[in-house]
Amino acid sequence: MEPLVYLIAGEPSGDVLGARLIEGLRELTGGKVRIIGIGGPLMEAQGLDSLFPIDALSVMGIVEVVPRIPKVLGLISRTVADIRRRQPDVVVAIDSKAFSYRVARKLKPAPCPVIQYVAPTVWAWKPWRAKHLAEVVDRVLLLFPFEKPYFDAVGLDAVFVGHPAATLTSPADAGPAFRREHDIGEETRVVCLLPGSRRSEVTRLLPVFKETLGLLEKSHPGLRFLLPTVPRLAETVRQAVATWPQSVMVLAGDDDEKRAAFAASDVALAASGTVTLELAAAGLPGVITYRVHPLTATIVRRMIRVPYAAMVNIIEGREVMPEFLQENCDPAKLAAAVGNLLDDDALRSDQQAAMADVMHQLGKGDDAPNLRAARAVLDLIPHKE
Repeated sequence: MEPLVYLIAGEPSGDVLGARLIEGLRELTGGKVRIIGIGGPLMEAQGLDSLFPIDALSVMGIVEVVPRIPKVLGLISRTVADIRRRQPDVVVAIDSKAFSYRVARKLKPAPCPVIQYVAPTVWAWKPWRAKHLAEVVDRVLLLFPFEKPYFDAVGLDAVFVGHPAATLTSPADAGPAFRREHDIGEETRVVCLLPGSRRSEVTRLLPVFKETLGLLEKSHPGLRFLLPTVPRLAETVRQAVATWPQSVMVLAGDDDEKRAAFAASDVALAASGTVTLELAAAGLPGVITYRVHPLTATIVRRMIRVPYAAMVNIIEGREVMPEFLQENCDPAKLAAAVGNLLDDDALRSDQQAAMADVMHQLGKGDDAPNLRAARAVLDLIPHKE
């Protein structure tokens, strides 16, 4: 009998992981697997009929979340009821830990094994969450190898599967081909803008990016600007940049187009998040920034246990990619940092060497993470006669 796998992804990064996991499950089972649950456009493209759109869960920051609490609680109850009705062989909650943890807790006693794919960042803050997670799930799949001891300590079955960024590649001519296609000269300097994949991130960062570009154009005339974004935010981004004095090329294509844009760029200005590892995979030096509601920032600063936001910096233990967070998310500081990278070959080379080391630590050269994750999921499904 074909196993029935229930996937829960509540944000864009989880949608990416979920789509790849579906591919891995189908590859390992010869296509003899049924997929149901909650996901975004990438998982839906893999055949998932999502219980509800994931936009309702895709919000960042304590203050921003509060108004949505009643709706989110309703979605948690709806998800739990759906799982009990469908009786899957395994539930895999992908990222979106605030939502998925509450689903797993309400499921107890669960009708099947429950897996958390992407661990809570217990190494960064709230270390007690490792024990809480162990109480509601049967296994956790880890993106980073240094996470395992935290979960071993509380007796939770933890499996390092690797980070999908370690498998990202582009053809050698992707950058030159992109430049030719978009009439960008070989000597033209290109800055890639990445304001985030959540609407709240984009809304906060685009005005800062606008001022930053104005300063960069004065110090480095002749720059070209690319802005890859997700399709659901493309119109919002296009409307915003249409009023800018600078010409910004908005790209809302597939991952291949985004990676080609990375390959064609000299430097990136990016919101802190998963995309920093994508930059590392591409070897594209960058400057990292982020801004949330001031109250959210105050609360988070009291709890955070690591000195950096970008994962490249956390893994390397030093500020490889310059970070400008909250009050330091300032156009003058950002323009100066991007300008330094444009001007200093040694700075760019240092970042690229560190990025290569990070990719090695995340599993580059080993089995693909989606296959390792799929094995760890199928492993927990009781054998059916």
